[in-house]
Amino acid sequence: MDIRITTISENTAMTGGLLSEWGLSILIETKSLNILFDTGQSVSAAYNTDALGIDLSLTDKIVLSHGHFDHTGGLLDVLKKIGKKIQVLVHPDAWNLKYGLLPAMSAHRYIGIPYKKEKLESLGADFVLHKEPVWLTDNILITGEVPMRTAYEQIDQGLFVKQGDQFVPDQLLDDRSIILKTTKGLLVIAGCAHRGIINILQYARELTGEERIHAVIGGIHLFRASIEQRERTIEAFKEMKIEKIGVSHCTGLDASFRLAHEFKEKFFFNNTGNILYQEKGSDLHS
Repeated sequence: MDIRITTISENTAMTGGLLSEWGLSILIETKSLNILFDTGQSVSAAYNTDALGIDLSLTDKIVLSHGHFDHTGGLLDVLKKIGKKIQVLVHPDAWNLKYGLLPAMSAHRYIGIPYKKEKLESLGADFVLHKEPVWLTDNILITGEVPMRTAYEQIDQGLFVKQGDQFVPDQLLDDRSIILKTTKGLLVIAGCAHRGIINILQYARELTGEERIHAVIGGIHLFRASIEQRERTIEAFKEMKIEKIGVSHCTGLDASFRLAHEFKEKFFFNNTGNILYQEKGSDLHS
C-alpha cells in the first residue's frame, strides 16, 4: 500500500513559514482514501495546508482521536477549507464536558470540543458516532475503545468530565488511534495515547492478527507519566522490535530524549511539516 503521511500541525515546526501550536493534526493519504486525523488546536492545520500545497478538499474522511480542544479546535477552519459534506468519525464520549485540573490551575478549566455540534454540521460535518473498531479499508482501521491491560499505564489524573455539578475522572474511552497494515508490519498513528501506547499496540495486534509493528507515530502521553511508566514503555518498545518511533505533541521532552537515547536512528521528532512515505514493498522513510 502506497502511503504518504504529513504532519500538518504539532507543537513545533521543522521549517519556517509553518505555524505550530500545542496539539496535533496528521493527513494520511493512500491510493484509495485520504484521512485527516485530528485538526490541531485552532488555525494552524488550515493555514499549514496552504503553505504545504495540500488541497484539503480532497479529504475523504475526518477521524477525531478524542474530544480535547487541541485535537478538535481546528475543525471549523478545516471544514471551511474542505468545502463539502464530509464524515467526521468520532466516539460518542468526545462530546462529554471535558475539563482539566493541573498543578498550575486554580480551578477546573474546560478543555473539550470548542464548538457547538450544530455549527460544525452547518459547515458540512456529518458526525458518525461509534465505540467499536471500524475498518475504513482492508488495510486501515480505527481502534475503537482501547482496553486497559498493562499494570503500569495510567490515565492522566488531571483530566475530568463534568456530570451535573460533579467532576469525575475521565476514563478517555474516546481515545482512539489509526492502524495501517503495511508490508513491513503495522503503522500505528496515535493522537495522544491517553489509554497507554502499549495498550494501543497490543490491541492493534489483536485486531489485525499482525504481530509486527513497523512504526509508531504521533502523541504518546508521557509528559506527565511516572518514571516507571516511561521506562516500561521503552522496555516494551524494545520487545516489540519497533523499527521507527516518531513522537509528537504530548510525548514530552524528557521522555523524547530518553527514547532518542535508547532507539538512536530509529527515533525521530515528528514535527509540523514532516512528510513520511511508504511505497509498496519498501520501508518507511522521509
